[in-house]
Amino acid sequence: MPHLSDSLLIASDLDGTLLDHHTYRWEAASGWLGLFKQRGVPVVLCSSKSSAEMVEWQKELGLSGQPFIAENGGVIQLPERWEEDESTPRILVGVRHDEIIALLNKLRDRFAFKFTCFADVDDSTVSELTGQTRKQASLARLREASEAFIWRDSEEMFSAFAAEIARHGLKLVQGGRFWQVLDKQCDIGRALRWLHGEYEQREGTRYVTIGLGDGPNDATLLDSVDYAVVVKGYSRQPVVLRNDNPLRVYHSVHYGPEGWKEGLDHFIPSEK
Repeated sequence: MPHLSDSLLIASDLDGTLLDHHTYRWEAASGWLGLFKQRGVPVVLCSSKSSAEMVEWQKELGLSGQPFIAENGGVIQLPERWEEDESTPRILVGVRHDEIIALLNKLRDRFAFKFTCFADVDDSTVSELTGQTRKQASLARLREASEAFIWRDSEEMFSAFAAEIARHGLKLVQGGRFWQVLDKQCDIGRALRWLHGEYEQREGTRYVTIGLGDGPNDATLLDSVDYAVVVKGYSRQPVVLRNDNPLRVYHSVHYGPEGWKEGLDHFIPSEK
């Protein structure tokens, strides 16, 4: 079992995990967040959100300067204290956003696919589509290694579109109402393993990793850590892990940040 005396690295999904699915409240997790900050434990936020959105959430959660993984593994933000690294502040994986947009426009012109990208509309329209404030919508549109879109065509046309995307070395990821297109190399689990290795190499110590997520798309994150917390979520699809050994994986009773806290209480019960 992990202990606070270990060199810990925490990796957490945001929506539905650290943030409440309905209200985006996170106060139930504040005790552990404060303790990790006091102890200098890295807390790596992982999400499909843009870097600009992630930076705002870091400010809200008291995690500024910490690393994060954005755009489903397309962006890796390095810790602020690695300022001397030539890759600071962040690394982009695979194809850049402007190249993705160029390809999407080319495919749309050639095959008459019907879809609406965030880049096709203004902040106000994205705000209406997502229910976000205009400021939040503006941050969501600042993509670096992916693009979000709404599909507006038939399933048959989508199959043809997906084949074209794959043929160009990209992939599609579904997230609720929106789809995301990004380089096939992009993967949160792969990004997390790389970041974990960088920590161990730079710090000269072994880090014990704990990951937390609530949905099927978090499986790659949860498969990449020593201990995993599957926070109870609202997805109809189960979270299927390669190694669901109860010594390694805890399934919470509570949702959102309450479940986040519950999972950490389970794995580090005597240190808090």
